[in-house]
Amino acid sequence: MTAHSVEDINSVEDMNAILNRMKRAHLAAGPASAALRRDRLMRSIRLIQENHQLLTQAMCADFGHRSVYQSLIADVATTINALQHAAEHLEEWMKPEPAETPDNTTQALIQSQPLGVIGIISPWNFPVNLSFGPLAGVFAAGNTAMLKPSELTPATSELLAELVARYFDPEELTVVLGEADTARTFSTLPFDHLIFTGSSQVGRHVMRAAAENLVPVTLELGGKSPVVVDDSAAMAHVAERTLTVKTFNVGQICLSPDYMLMPDDQVNDFVKESKVFMARSFPQIQDNEDYTSIVTPRHYQRLISLLEDARQKGAEIISLAPEGEPDFDELSRKIAPHLVLNVTDDMQIMQEEIFGPLLPVVTCRSTGEAIDYINARPRPLAAYYFGEDTAKRQTFASRTTSGALVVNDIMSHATIDSLPFGGVGASGIGAYHGIHGFRRFSHAKPVVIQNRDSELSQRLQAPYQHKLEILTDMLK
Repeated sequence: MTAHSVEDINSVEDMNAILNRMKRAHLAAGPASAALRRDRLMRSIRLIQENHQLLTQAMCADFGHRSVYQSLIADVATTINALQHAAEHLEEWMKPEPAETPDNTTQALIQSQPLGVIGIISPWNFPVNLSFGPLAGVFAAGNTAMLKPSELTPATSELLAELVARYFDPEELTVVLGEADTARTFSTLPFDHLIFTGSSQVGRHVMRAAAENLVPVTLELGGKSPVVVDDSAAMAHVAERTLTVKTFNVGQICLSPDYMLMPDDQVNDFVKESKVFMARSFPQIQDNEDYTSIVTPRHYQRLISLLEDARQKGAEIISLAPEGEPDFDELSRKIAPHLVLNVTDDMQIMQEEIFGPLLPVVTCRSTGEAIDYINARPRPLAAYYFGEDTAKRQTFASRTTSGALVVNDIMSHATIDSLPFGGVGASGIGAYHGIHGFRRFSHAKPVVIQNRDSELSQRLQAPYQHKLEILTDMLK
């Protein structure tokens, strides 16, 4: 079949025509075999492996500058691992699951059935990982997909469209390019399921649009993920693990630490250890190939405005820029990490997800006070806890609700394919990764097989008088 040109997809009529054709093809082909599912996963892997240099170059161009290592580890290697994990386990996942029955005349099982055509709206911060990561579960479950990558990474999105057309039949996987209005139109299509990764604000619009066609959604959002530091924590460890992720992709990650909660008498030690970490890891920033730029001038200016708003409202700003370097540079769009002390809730930096290398520090007198602070706010995508006191750790785990909890580290759960990845409440709906993605993008269909001797349904057959007497006796 000749692939369509992605440039021709520019209206709801075009997108609906493609979706309808994909739905017809999915139904006509019947359930995808394990071999076909594995083939689609392996082609996804080959697409990324064989073109990783082009993809890395495109991401660097889109960001202004992006660390090659960060692109390779997060968008290439991690994505390949997820696809490979699905390819290795899909036959096991596909097996019908036996279910308990009332008697031996009835057999019951749960059969995982493909949903159909899945829509994927992926963001700019990890443009390959968050496009192909969901496909691990989508393809393993036997579905096909339409992908709308971000308009904020145009070089990467255009390259993905070109590569997908080379490795996949358009009835298996199709890429739709366009600006924000295209994404809005995309979210109105009658998919069999829709995955959106992005901000909570846009997620509300996506869910509202999908509801018009009763399309089920998986929303991977974000929010303000807290880092709680108990007085038993080793501060050098806290600073190292927190700033490692805060400087990775310069905090442009939905799981990035968004603010710290610690006792007042620990703040000075945290500042000191943060400076030690930065001097060791980033002795320079502006000319450092390892340090990534903020993705667009608009995003850069927003972060500078957050700093200025906090400063004007009384915050103490501590720059971790190397000595002799500027705190930030408009041309490179590189912003050094900044610690923001003495923050108050009326500051913008405490009211919205930061998505950059700025880290507010909130003081609290106890773990209980930290728990109350977190619970008074929307539920985060992740919570991070540092401390060696087992009782306090267990209290924190049981009394807070978050998409994930990581103890004595930051974000490490996201690379473990056997764990579900997703939010709760305002930070998201649904989870995927590994078997959880397979289940998310499958319909769990109950199948009941009865032999002729089964009396399971005979309870419903009239006359009822004798059955009524037996039932009445049972309920006494």
